[in-house]
Amino acid sequence: MTQTVRSHAIPLQQVKLDDPFWSRYIVLIRDVVIPYQYEALHDRIAGVEPSHSVANFRIAAGLEEGEFHGFVFQDSDVAKWLEAAAYSLTIAYDRKLDEQVDAMIDLVAAAQQPDGYLNTYFTIKEPDKRWTNLTDCHELYCAGHMIEAAVAHFRATGKRKLLGVACRFADYIDTVFGPEDGQIHGYDGHQEIELALIKLYEVTKEQRYLRLSQYFLDERGREPAFFVMEWERRGKSSFYASPSRRPDIAYHQSHLPVREQRVGVGHSVRAVYMYTAMADMAARTQDEALLEACRHLWNNTVHKQMYITGGIGSTHHGEAFTTDYDLPNDTVYAETCASIGLIFFAQRMLQLSPRSEYADVMERALYNNVLGSMAQDGQHFFYVNPLEVWPTACHHNPGKHHVKPVRQGWFACACCPPNVARLLTSLGEYVYTMSHDTLYTHLYIGGEAEVTLDGIPVKLVQSSEMPWHGRVSLTLQPEQAVKWTVAVRIPGWAQGQAAVQVNGQSCHIEDSIKDGYAYITRTWAAGDTLELEFPMEIQQVRANPRIRANAGKSAIQRGPLVYCLEGVDHNALLSSISLATDPILQARFDPKLVSGAVVIEGQGFREKLEEWDDEALYRATTNEYAPVSIKAIPYYLWGNRGENEMMVWIRAKY
Repeated sequence: MTQTVRSHAIPLQQVKLDDPFWSRYIVLIRDVVIPYQYEALHDRIAGVEPSHSVANFRIAAGLEEGEFHGFVFQDSDVAKWLEAAAYSLTIAYDRKLDEQVDAMIDLVAAAQQPDGYLNTYFTIKEPDKRWTNLTDCHELYCAGHMIEAAVAHFRATGKRKLLGVACRFADYIDTVFGPEDGQIHGYDGHQEIELALIKLYEVTKEQRYLRLSQYFLDERGREPAFFVMEWERRGKSSFYASPSRRPDIAYHQSHLPVREQRVGVGHSVRAVYMYTAMADMAARTQDEALLEACRHLWNNTVHKQMYITGGIGSTHHGEAFTTDYDLPNDTVYAETCASIGLIFFAQRMLQLSPRSEYADVMERALYNNVLGSMAQDGQHFFYVNPLEVWPTACHHNPGKHHVKPVRQGWFACACCPPNVARLLTSLGEYVYTMSHDTLYTHLYIGGEAEVTLDGIPVKLVQSSEMPWHGRVSLTLQPEQAVKWTVAVRIPGWAQGQAAVQVNGQSCHIEDSIKDGYAYITRTWAAGDTLELEFPMEIQQVRANPRIRANAGKSAIQRGPLVYCLEGVDHNALLSSISLATDPILQARFDPKLVSGAVVIEGQGFREKLEEWDDEALYRATTNEYAPVSIKAIPYYLWGNRGENEMMVWIRAKY
């Protein structure tokens, strides 16, 4: 069994990122994304689907007349915007944003009912049907996101108004749900409240919130099935489907008690939100059975159901997992929120056991799936993140209608854009963790962190050239010399290779590596510098033969970045291109590619389309090939140069 070593994240207030790659995106979130989303929530963006979110709160608060519009979970968009804005205020104070946040909080508080209940759909449209359809209606999901926003805002500003709203709501929920007679013995169809209550416990130290989170986890999967009983009480009706079908309890991860679950099933976002809460709870209760379930679920999700880009969820039918190794590239779902949830899960597993695999996945999902979901202008987004796109098929094939060849301005179901904003504004919390005697560096992102070891303040300054170069330095500035351990991750893509120096002197780290981290213990004095250099070799990655969609193909990766081909760079159908046996791949920085990036160029072949008659679909003759130059760009940049083909997995001659 893997040894459990508890560590904790360094609070965002103590980490200030200043990185040549990531700072641009954090500033983009602050200056463009958060203001854009604020306008979208107020229905002031021309040419995009209206949100109705703020209007719903105004109606629920009695400030205007009208009907509820949007999805039943529309409130969560406001909550995630508030959370992202709070993190942004933590990074850099902005009076205008602070005032906007305060005004939004006033509106939310005005919409809260006297008993503490807060949900605009049920307040406006069906006030007599609270808690009657937890399967479909996301009441506790919306509550969870508002709680997360409240915790983030309190930590950022010290203001208690939204925290008070969240506590009153949680107190009310605690009276409604639980094991006692007269309470609902159930849980939500979309997990989120579980992890949120743990955060609320962390800032309030109110044990009831931790117990309520544990109740929701423990109750899930018990017989008789809650969602089926609820459905029967409603006369076998559903909020969405007509005619109604019996609830699929596996879709909601309620087919087994959580400690008995071993395989990722059902809706992928719900799953990883639940796994995150399970890991959080295991850390606080030392529940070994819960932790063992987390390990099994991690292994299945990452080793059998994850895309090379860090995406999860193979089908648009239910935004769900399917089965092991079923990873189609052109009908993929890989929802942005699912990758964000996977990052949450990885972060919590890192806090339990510092294994580089967890940080490797966090890094993979962050640099590829999540970053690729947002256009470089910060105003267009992917909900679905495909690995292969033929725009004509996307427009005409109903089986690919969910795959968009260009990012959209906004969505009616806009869960992903604010989720990206709240992740990137809180990115500082994912870089490091600390135990009582060790500082762990998980992500190589430049900036400063302030920590305390045995009462001694220590400032840590990181400089990173990722993802274009493999050079990193960590300079420690303790107020007095202190003996402790710095653990640095050796990324999986470095294949165990790293040059390490302390104050210019080479270190032999072979005997100090454990679970992918090099542990360097010494007495650190002010100005001591640890330097790392990882090889940034271009890798042709092959897929497990069980992944049928990638048979005979290769993907290109360099450092943490996965690469792809785009049609705009190739005067040929991408499906006709194959890599040469020795493609002579070379890296080159291209300052003209969007915001500038390292591209990879090499040699391949293309099938001669000109040899085919337009009327011939098939023929029994050998195809003819011509040499072709190949240019691969980072996956996160695809779709920024107009609508065109894209492909990650390329046919290869072995």
